[in-house]
Amino acid sequence: MEPRRRLRNPTLYEIYPRSFRDTGTTGEGDLRGVADNLGHVRDLGVDAIWLAPFYCSPMADGGYDITDHRAVDPRYGTLDDVDRIVARTHEMGLGVVCDLVFNHTSCDHANFRAGIDGDEDMAARYVWRDPKPDGTAPNNWLSFFGEPAWTWNHKRQQYYFHQFLRCQPSLDLRNQAVQDDHHKTVAFWRDRGVDGFRMDAITSYLFDESMKDNPPATAEVKALVSGAPHNPYTWQDHVYDMLPGDGAAFGGTVREWAGPDIWLVGENNSGNRAVEMSLNFTRDGRLDAAYTLRLGEIAGTARGIADTIDAMDGRWIAPWWFSSHDVARHVSTKGDGSARSAKFYALLLSVLPGAIMLFQGEELGLPQPDLPREVVKDPHDLIYWPDGPGRDGARVPIPWTEQRPNRGFSRARDTWLPMKWDAGASVAAQADDPDSVLTFYRRALSLRRAVGFAAPDAVSAHAEGDVLRLDINVDGQAWQAIFNFGDTPVPVPTDGVERAVALESGQLPRFGAVLARA
Repeated sequence: MEPRRRLRNPTLYEIYPRSFRDTGTTGEGDLRGVADNLGHVRDLGVDAIWLAPFYCSPMADGGYDITDHRAVDPRYGTLDDVDRIVARTHEMGLGVVCDLVFNHTSCDHANFRAGIDGDEDMAARYVWRDPKPDGTAPNNWLSFFGEPAWTWNHKRQQYYFHQFLRCQPSLDLRNQAVQDDHHKTVAFWRDRGVDGFRMDAITSYLFDESMKDNPPATAEVKALVSGAPHNPYTWQDHVYDMLPGDGAAFGGTVREWAGPDIWLVGENNSGNRAVEMSLNFTRDGRLDAAYTLRLGEIAGTARGIADTIDAMDGRWIAPWWFSSHDVARHVSTKGDGSARSAKFYALLLSVLPGAIMLFQGEELGLPQPDLPREVVKDPHDLIYWPDGPGRDGARVPIPWTEQRPNRGFSRARDTWLPMKWDAGASVAAQADDPDSVLTFYRRALSLRRAVGFAAPDAVSAHAEGDVLRLDINVDGQAWQAIFNFGDTPVPVPTDGVERAVALESGQLPRFGAVLARA
């Protein structure tokens, strides 16, 4: 086994295996497709891959509904394929970060089914509660998707709790048997050589055992809660169903299981007090980093970026990201769908302090596809159709070549989601084009590594209207980066320019940016 990679403020590239590369004829990506195409990721200039779930799953929630956390779903391959990915990444000098989905299982998990059938020890691993005297749910809690967080089971004559879909019953992480099982999962993948773990939905791990009703959100809190305004989840102040005092401390337990050399990053899905929560999760002896969903929501504003930098106060523990498997692609939602806006965000990402995370296809400037309802499979998208988060659009397979119909992704007649990318969107079309988005990403990430923007001595952020200015000091060298999010052109200095997006006659138009030595 190649030595483990010690990750520090890494540039992470998220791979959603189902949509990366299909080496067969199923129309779905597989782990061999990941292993065979790691050269593209290496050449991009990242430090590690984040491999989204490949575990056994009915795929009701894109693989995050798991029936066996220590087995590979046959649709993706085998454990040997995982070992091959670990070996190849290490040979390339890259690390591997795998998902840990500790908050819940699939309702098809053997333990959950056993609990329904009367095994009380297994039932105790989940969160079951009796109904109120009138038969209604124990409290008013809502799931993250906006539906009731309680589902009735007639066999047990009880409700079970689920913070996401009803097919994802929540585990009781205070139960020792649950903790022992999670410990085994961490050890299993650590022993196979993975270098880090991305912990799904860490702010949902624990809840207040009093199970009081959540109060209604004030207007201020509602604006901060993660989720769209039309999702009723944002109408509650989640003070009882998410993270009472000992929740962040659970990160210390996972650190003990993983050991000091494993990089741990958590998904913080609380928009309210988001940076404060991430800082708590990353205290000494806990996680290395905790990224907030709020970053994806404020990424289109100068003020949002500046305020987040100010809130971290020199502790660069909240990795930056603009796109993922969970949200619509930012080139369309925050940009204008153009190559210029893709490069704008590439440059911004490359100079931000701390770890950064890219989502597959982001380096190609892929826009958000417009999918008809009849092909959409994601339950979250369907609940609010056509105003869902656009998760399936983000998961459309990436194009490797210009060859139609499947652009080098698969030899199948049909792919699991339709691919209707424009000409020139593929890896092959952009790889040798000096003006392509892919080439720009490679140059920007190369500069990030060469200068050391991931670990600066100091960063100050200033937002003036739609213009963001970052003053960065690294190893005694001063840099200035200016980003124009608005429609009014902005005059900028042209001396010492290292990277520029749409710099015209000393002015930045909308989605223009410049990085220069100060």
